[in-house]
Amino acid sequence: MLTLKRDITAGMYVLGVFLLLLILSGSALANPRYSSIVIDADTGAVLHESSADASRYPASLTKMMTLYMLFEAMEQRKMTVDTRMPVSTHAAGMPQTNIGLRAGDSISVREAIPALIVRSANDVATVVAEALGKTEANFGRMMTDKARKLGMRATTFRNASGLPNSEQKTTARDMVTLSTRLMKDFPKYYHYFSTQSFSYKGITYNSHNRMVRNTAGVDGLKTGFIRASGFNVATSARRGNRRVVAVVMGGNTAATRDQHMARLIDRSFNQGNHVTQVAKNNRNISEVAVTVAKVNAPTPALKPYPEQQKVPEPIVKHYVFPPVASAQPAQPQKVALQTNGDWAVQVGSYHEPDRARAHAQAVARWIPGEITVSEVEISNRRLYRARLVGLQEEQARSACQSLTRQGIGCLVVRS
Repeated sequence: MLTLKRDITAGMYVLGVFLLLLILSGSALANPRYSSIVIDADTGAVLHESSADASRYPASLTKMMTLYMLFEAMEQRKMTVDTRMPVSTHAAGMPQTNIGLRAGDSISVREAIPALIVRSANDVATVVAEALGKTEANFGRMMTDKARKLGMRATTFRNASGLPNSEQKTTARDMVTLSTRLMKDFPKYYHYFSTQSFSYKGITYNSHNRMVRNTAGVDGLKTGFIRASGFNVATSARRGNRRVVAVVMGGNTAATRDQHMARLIDRSFNQGNHVTQVAKNNRNISEVAVTVAKVNAPTPALKPYPEQQKVPEPIVKHYVFPPVASAQPAQPQKVALQTNGDWAVQVGSYHEPDRARAHAQAVARWIPGEITVSEVEISNRRLYRARLVGLQEEQARSACQSLTRQGIGCLVVRS
């Protein structure tokens, strides 16, 4: 009876998430700019993702990296909150949104932080860029280098503000990585991201981030918009002793974006309890076999514009896991498998191998067969894909349906 109730609950979560994507104005499924991801901040488990690795324009989410660089300079004692930064003609000429800085003025770090978070001030972003990198172009290179070190392999920065630039690209997954690192690397500065208003030279500015005011548990981070990107938001929320971090990109309006994010957060807190426990229970299961296949194609060196590179043949490593004998689903939900087909069921794609392995092991509880984790390197980006392999097409689709009934998202693909 307990197993049946758990299965029904998991199925309701899946149905709820599916309906969520359909009922929003300008459905995410029909919006080519849309992407999203939600993770558990403590375990890194992916609770939801949709086009999370698709290339997108970050817009003012860029300023999170500008702030990361500023916080890092403060930690390294290169700056303090009282350090004043000069305003150049270039910075003063930045378009809205801004706080009307004039060439020859100066602004303190203490004033700059809320100006970036609350007002999303482009002129202030350029001031910070020039203070830390001499020129904004050089600061863009510094930001990109930092992104690589943080594991943001699909992100290229060209400016500090997120103003339109065809070469400035990122992904929802990279933005959730940045959001998480901001919290973990600079915990004493994270409170700034919940700031709702600030005053500068007699003018009070109110935050664009209504998620902090309107959604339970949300305490930061940042919104963004340019025409090419749509409405973006990176959000973190804590309820009880759990925290999730989420990114939604490409919303048609700020309101529908916020509604979508709020519902994703609600669903993730509910389903995350189960996913997190499965991941923790399976962390210590060891690999039983490893096969390695490498394609003899050279991997190109990292270039400034990864989105323009020709995609090389992938380098693949397979880590094979057995089905776990215990905790199998009821017999009617099992799928009889033959391991001679060229179809697969993909159940996750992660930047970290441990996360992919944990998810693969969790899936093995529900579906008997050969579960693999493949390390795939494409355009200098390394991903770890968890898959159930060796299936006929009909078997793959049946297996995916069975997983869906257990509340596990999946995708049918050719091996």
